[in-house]
Amino acid sequence: QVQLVELGGGLVQPGGPLRLPCAAPGRTFSSYRMGWFRQVPGKDREFVATINWSGTVTHNADSVKGRFTIPRDNAKNTAFLQMNNLKPEDTAVYYCAADTSRKFGAPSRANSQYDYWGQGTQVTVSS
Repeated sequence: QVQLVELGGGLVQPGGPLRLPCAAPGRTFSSYRMGWFRQVPGKDREFVATINWSGTVTHNADSVKGRFTIPRDNAKNTAFLQMNNLKPEDTAVYYCAADTSRKFGAPSRANSQYDYWGQGTQVTVSS
């Protein structure tokens, strides 16, 4: 069983930054590929960003390219979603996800590839 703990959501003004940490206690965290997804009421959960196990390869959704990054610190068993220049349309519940079944996997945009999910954290972008 893998527990993912997300923190850092809240209210932020348009144009502002926000960093979401996702802690995944466990000695094999460094072998997991990680992903971030978001969801608004009435819509499907959508891909935001993904990173491979070593942190050397990342992919972002077109809607967040140039604004969001997905660093990770394997020594601290933590992945992050760094969000800059936030827009009102970024308002959503954000979820981190881990794929523990395929060690050392390449990044994936598909939510079906992830077997553990965080509880979600609300991000609201508004003035």
